[in-house]
Amino acid sequence: ESHCKNRLESVWKALRKEARKLSENEPLLANYVDYCVLKHSRIGVALAFILSNKLADVIMPATTLYELFVEAYKRSPVIEFSAVNDMHAVLEKDPAVDEYLTALLYLKGFHAIQIHRIAHFLWHSERRNVALFIQSRNSMVSGVDIHPGAQIGQGVIFDHATGIVVGETTVIEDGVSIFQGVTLGGTGKESGNRHPKVRKHVMIGSGSKVLGNIEIGEGAKVGAGSVVLRDVLPHTTVVGVPATKVSDLQSKILFNEMNQNVLSDADAKVDLSPWYFQGMGI
Repeated sequence: ESHCKNRLESVWKALRKEARKLSENEPLLANYVDYCVLKHSRIGVALAFILSNKLADVIMPATTLYELFVEAYKRSPVIEFSAVNDMHAVLEKDPAVDEYLTALLYLKGFHAIQIHRIAHFLWHSERRNVALFIQSRNSMVSGVDIHPGAQIGQGVIFDHATGIVVGETTVIEDGVSIFQGVTLGGTGKESGNRHPKVRKHVMIGSGSKVLGNIEIGEGAKVGAGSVVLRDVLPHTTVVGVPATKVSDLQSKILFNEMNQNVLSDADAKVDLSPWYFQGMGI
């Protein structure tokens, strides 16, 4: 508990420092930064303000959503701590980001995950219609559709994020990186446990479709544009339509891996070009 508190305080201190610097360097954004960061007492309250204003419409005012979100952060502190770990993951993995403030203010993939965390809390607090409303608004605003029942771990990054779809019984564990256009979906009208289980430190490349109650093993990589219909072993790279194993990753500790070029993972003996590019429609 003390570790969580110290990390929260450390990141909040860094955010406020970055916010003050931005205000000084860019007066046009001074009021924006003041309202989004400097007026607040902690990360959870700042997030509640930012997210409620993003989701509000003419019928559902920001003040109503803000009160709901603040209450969620108060009742479930893990939501706030998860947000800090998600920001840290963005900072570590995304070469375009060098400040926590960038994720907090601008990155819709980060916002979409934080909105989902609140919806997930409400889903399990017997407020399912409110959770579904938030899912709907999240989808409309961010272009990311995550069912409130889906489980998402910490240190998760949705890079660019547009078009990501996550089904109800999906599990995404810690440290996972997912690019735009990815679907974690079912295969039809089956009920029950019907969506993918994505284990720790997996990377799923842009445009990939992972369908059914299958497991993507820890540290695996799914190449861009793949269609995955069966389990993927840990620490392997798969690619194609349907996805096929092309290599074992040489390092089993690629926690910051964001390289979508599966050709660099393939064994020298594997000639990917004939079937890989055909599978991509090229």
